[in-house]
Amino acid sequence: MRQAALAIACIFVTASLPALSTADRARALRNPRDRLWSQPAPDVYRVRIRTTKGSFVLEATRSLAPRGADRFYHLVETGFYDDSRFYRVIAGRFAQFGIAGHPEIAKVWQNESFPDDPVRASNVRGTFAYAMTGPDARTTQIYINTGDQSRLDAMGFAPFGRVVEGMDVVDNLYAGYAERSGGGMRAGHQGKLFDEGNAYLDRDFPLLDKLIRAEIVSPH
Repeated sequence: MRQAALAIACIFVTASLPALSTADRARALRNPRDRLWSQPAPDVYRVRIRTTKGSFVLEATRSLAPRGADRFYHLVETGFYDDSRFYRVIAGRFAQFGIAGHPEIAKVWQNESFPDDPVRASNVRGTFAYAMTGPDARTTQIYINTGDQSRLDAMGFAPFGRVVEGMDVVDNLYAGYAERSGGGMRAGHQGKLFDEGNAYLDRDFPLLDKLIRAEIVSPH
């Protein structure tokens, strides 16, 4: 009986924790040195991503890649990904997002890299990880594997979760532009995405699917 009461109390306390205010989110989003970015994420959390093709849910497991999971949690929390585009989608391989749609925000984070995590999971279908150009070069860009890309494991790409709902939505994101709309980080063809953001992509690649909103939907 006492254990049940304690469990209920814990649930109440968790539910009562204040969410970030609009001012707090805006401040942290524009300042990578804000104390928010040093806070750990929950051990396991879920993120619902609403798109022009429907919604899907990512489940992140912090133990797989703590640094990556922490950064992603707070990027979602501050609204970094809202109103952006799936700018690099290669059918049967991956769907990539993670450059802010508004250039003033994208520029703040363009070179805010953080240290690597060891690879503890494989890049199989349904997992997700950070895109990067080399060691310790992860920033904000995320790819979701739509095929088996386990060859990336040896290159240091560390998945930290998987799609738990809506994989069909990810599979159906528009892939007609392939590399032309987003290029690769390694290829150095993303300049206009940072300089012009949504305006550039919507003008030159109007069929790209939109990431309307990303939100934390489960703290456990």
